[in-house]
Amino acid sequence: MNEQEWLNYALAQMHTGQWFGWKKEDDNGNIIPNDQRMTYANIKIIKDGATIPSEADVNAKIQELKDAEQTAIDKKASGKQKLKDLGLDDAEINALIGA
Repeated sequence: MNEQEWLNYALAQMHTGQWFGWKKEDDNGNIIPNDQRMTYANIKIIKDGATIPSEADVNAKIQELKDAEQTAIDKKASGKQKLKDLGLDDAEINALIGA
């Protein structure tokens, strides 16, 4: 995932439902190009009662999600290696757990 996707994913995890969107115009009324809209500065609340988390909290959530993804990748690789150590070949491992 790119940084914009991580930001979107992290924000989605921080409140229930669709609580945020992205500003289409800056404070001066200038249109924000689509490829520049998904930034912390351009978050807008679209659900009553929701609040924008601090940028530090968002960055911590992004890191938490990245760490969890890397842990899953590492565990899958470790599991595959353990199966190989038991004598299974790649075709047998893929049949068990997928590619």
